Amino acid sequence: MSISLSDSAAQRVSTFMANRGKGVGLRLGVRTSGCSGMAYVLEFVDDLNDDDVVFEDKGVKVIIDGKSLVYLDGTQLDFVKEGLNEGFKFNNPNVNGECGCGESFTV
Repeated sequence: MSISLSDSAAQRVSTFMANRGKGVGLRLGVRTSGCSGMAYVLEFVDDLNDDDVVFEDKGVKVIIDGKSLVYLDGTQLDFVKEGLNEGFKFNNPNVNGECGCGESFTV
């Protein structure tokens, strides 16, 4: 099982964590939502839960709950800038399809 970050994602998360001034790392998860069934969740973590699995890549801790790990195994989190837009991109090898707006996916 693995989760990785691109250099740009690791730098962006590190900057956010430093500006925030506290926290263990970044939680990556999934929830039921959208027209395709599942959506990604990103949030800062101050305290670990009992079922959390912690990955560390490029000095950044990525925390995933046990239920989400099945859907996220092998995912690379990237941070991209496209024109005036910027944001995190999920390169998830488990995805079978995405909705037209890109907000949700199926496995």
